[in-house]
Amino acid sequence: QMLEDPDELAVLEEIQQELILQEQLVIEEYERSLQFDEECLNAMLDGLDVSDKVICPVCRKNNLTVRNHLVFCQCGLYISTQGMTEGKLRSLLENTVTEHSHRCFHNPEFTVTSGMEEEAASLLMSCPVSLNVEFL
Repeated sequence: QMLEDPDELAVLEEIQQELILQEQLVIEEYERSLQFDEECLNAMLDGLDVSDKVICPVCRKNNLTVRNHLVFCQCGLYISTQGMTEGKLRSLLENTVTEHSHRCFHNPEFTVTSGMEEEAASLLMSCPVSLNVEFL
């Protein structure tokens, strides 16, 4: 049976337009969702791509910055160094903590000693359990 009533045809045309519009809205929402997922994934990958970064051993939150004979952190850590790089610093910290872990199961604590007169400040690793103290 063919529809010849102009009112019925108009209603069907309107329904078809409504369905097309709804389909477009669903597609747009899906594309926004995909874009959001991609942005989240990229942000996570950017966070993983900090292979050269060293987390501050004092605050354990921020990344240390190594520049022009200085090591510093947003938390206030500020140490003068000679020829230090992020790679050397990471290696020094890892080796010191690993060496300590061979003798003691507790996590050492890191503090900054204030320099005496002309002496620069130093990073101090200590353990209240094993009484181990080491200047880095």
